[in-house]
Amino acid sequence: MLQAPLTKKTLEDRIILVLSLYDKIDPKKLTLDSDFVQDLGLDSLDHVEVIMAMEDEFGFEIPDGDADRLKTPRDIFQYIADKEDVYD
Repeated sequence: MLQAPLTKKTLEDRIILVLSLYDKIDPKKLTLDSDFVQDLGLDSLDHVEVIMAMEDEFGFEIPDGDADRLKTPRDIFQYIADKEDVYD
């Protein structure tokens, strides 16, 4: 099955959607620059669950060493944009 090219806007929307559906994240506090721990109050287990949700959404594994550096939605955006073909 062919997928439409991934654009920056689509990528951003999908990341925010996945995060806003996570029950421990308040969508009203969620921005691309929200820190998962400081702003959104997630603990390390929550962070693992968020990363797993991203892996499910985008269909590839994020190694633990990389996942530890993903502190905000923007970090996830940049990581996926670097791994996948993302268009303006």
